[in-house]
Amino acid sequence: MARVIIVTGPTGVGKTTYSLSLSADIGAVRFSIDPWMQNLFSEDMTSLDYAWMIERVNRCYVQIWEVCEQILRLNGNVVLDLGFTTREQRSRFSELAKAVGVQAEVHYLNAPTAVRKQRVEKRNAEKDPGVYAFEVTDFMFEFMEPLYEVPDASELANGRTVNA
Repeated sequence: MARVIIVTGPTGVGKTTYSLSLSADIGAVRFSIDPWMQNLFSEDMTSLDYAWMIERVNRCYVQIWEVCEQILRLNGNVVLDLGFTTREQRSRFSELAKAVGVQAEVHYLNAPTAVRKQRVEKRNAEKDPGVYAFEVTDFMFEFMEPLYEVPDASELANGRTVNA
């Protein structure tokens, strides 16, 4: 049976690394939002404007889901590493999955803030093309911290928490 796995967690928790490993383990197609945003919009971004970014993230979501739906209809697996900062974003993809007969799984990754900051600094320094799409500055990290909404028990009913 086809699977949709929604990977979520705050900045620097290891979503992309986890998604890469999970995709290999279950034979899934992985979608990560960072390369989409980097490749399509980074040259147009003149400042850190959340409204500007989220509008473009939502455009990417529409296109990504079009491809996911085709994969799911072929009984394939999909891992979504799309940030999923808000419950609304996660709920939206869960509903899309349900519409094609698949119950989405939410995998919530969690790690202390200090650990996540160290990981971001290491990723920025190493620039490993497997997980690095762009530099996450201290300002960006701090900007995103209060925006992240931790999944509640109902979201995790068909998922799991991973202490990363």
